[in-house]
Amino acid sequence: MKHKIRNVILAITIIILALGILVFFNLPKPVATSNAAFDLSQIVDGRYLGSCDNGLVKVKVEVVVQNHKIVQVNIKEHNNGLGSSAEVITDVVVQQQSVELEVVSGATMSSKTILKAIENALAIAQDAK
Repeated sequence: MKHKIRNVILAITIIILALGILVFFNLPKPVATSNAAFDLSQIVDGRYLGSCDNGLVKVKVEVVVQNHKIVQVNIKEHNNGLGSSAEVITDVVVQQQSVELEVVSGATMSSKTILKAIENALAIAQDAK
């Protein structure tokens, strides 16, 4: 009887440890936009794709640049929990011509992931010159 109880406790412990490891590896990765401003005068007109996946939120964007200005940001994919309210941040990027913005309250992770995807698209654009 003691042997069976010990085996059950051991099995439960192994299951709990395995679940803990799975949760640990699936935690969202921190996303931080850089503090470096992009020199839009060095970016040629075009449509640039960028993406960011932090493990919890996944974003793909298309950034449209005309006359050295960001004229449009299209969200092509936004897999999120409750962060769809963050999508308005794309309009602010166009208005401010920057990714160095405050996040949307209540949608911090999605906001940061969208901004990082835009930053990644602009980095590709800057390298394409």
